[in-house]
Amino acid sequence: MSERVYRETFDQGPGGWLRTMDNVQPLAPLVLRNGAIWSYSPWWVDYNHAPPGAGYIQLLMCLNTKGPFTERVHDVGGVNRFVQGGFGTDFTNARMALRIKGELELRGARVVLLIQGSVDGKISGWLLTGQPITVTSDWSEPTITLVPDAVQWTPLGSRHDRTDMYGVIDLKKILGNVNVNLYLVMFPVTVVPMGPIDGDPHVLRAGRDYPLWQSKIPEGYVGVDTVQIAFPQ
Repeated sequence: MSERVYRETFDQGPGGWLRTMDNVQPLAPLVLRNGAIWSYSPWWVDYNHAPPGAGYIQLLMCLNTKGPFTERVHDVGGVNRFVQGGFGTDFTNARMALRIKGELELRGARVVLLIQGSVDGKISGWLLTGQPITVTSDWSEPTITLVPDAVQWTPLGSRHDRTDMYGVIDLKKILGNVNVNLYLVMFPVTVVPMGPIDGDPHVLRAGRDYPLWQSKIPEGYVGVDTVQIAFPQ
């Protein structure tokens, strides 16, 4: 069976890869150095999927998978060579290989792939928790396969007040049309309020409505030199 392969080496810029900072300042460039992209902590603790959703995540780097894009997205991430190359959004059984390195204080989290797709205006995210990505201080080349097996995935869901935007849609439907983006994220992230708070920590917005103990959440950096995604034809 032939394959179509997306390969990004970052030798000609970020290629559309960027970083999400928070709900207020959503986009920022990644550090581009020596033909690799780099993401450094502190990373925003994304509270949009707090329980009853899957929990808290930290967003390391992102690739939007479908255009058109705003001028701001283009300014931050450069030309998106995934979309420019005409790669589709069906990631079923796609194999993703990374050349990656870093130093991390994981604190119970792992680096995992997040895919997101939109159906009828609602975004559904799935975390490939069955195939976490090991990051070491030397370059390594792990490979993951985006299998349509829900046992290997965790649905991201939504916090109590974001169900108008986020929800859980069947994995096979999302995997067959990842029409929003894909991320490398830290998950699960343990949120510990710094001092007493008034209310449920999951109803309140972690890090915004109350401060967090930074020593309890992941820290470090991750660099990616090459991303390759092979799509079965």
